[in-house]
Amino acid sequence: MSNSPRLIRHGELEDDLWRLHDITLTTLPPDEAYWMVTLDCWKVNQDSMSQRIHSVAILVPAHADSKDFLPIGVSSINALAITFIAIDFPNYKDGRGFSLAQILRTQLGWLGELRAVGDVLIDTIHYLARCGFDSFLVKEGHDPELALKSFETFTVHYQKSYPKPVKINSSQVSDF
Repeated sequence: MSNSPRLIRHGELEDDLWRLHDITLTTLPPDEAYWMVTLDCWKVNQDSMSQRIHSVAILVPAHADSKDFLPIGVSSINALAITFIAIDFPNYKDGRGFSLAQILRTQLGWLGELRAVGDVLIDTIHYLARCGFDSFLVKEGHDPELALKSFETFTVHYQKSYPKPVKINSSQVSDF
């Protein structure tokens, strides 16, 4: 099962091509496609991001402050050169990532891909989607096919949902 795709993106299984830059470094990785950097690395290098050919994805800890996303002088998070935002769930019991996703979608107006990574279990994927996530890196050892079917578990919802982001075609963004 470890060789099968574990990434659910826009309702389909895909191979995860993204690699995480060394989390101890605040320097940027090479200007190549499919690099993910930590929020700290991104914050240190915001000024040089516009000079890159390939944008990066940002790995955000669940305890991050939403104020960390908008540098001074930038009015919209969508104006930043970010391929997607990945929120790391250190433990499936930690609900801070759900709240952060909600804040990113509703208060900051993030329209791009929002990915759940870390301790992402089959049981939580449906709820993650209801909070605004549209891609999920299923925890190793969990069946991604079964995780995909978990979206069909509930047909009635009691709580509010958040708008689903529009799927971006790969021809519109060079990094995909």
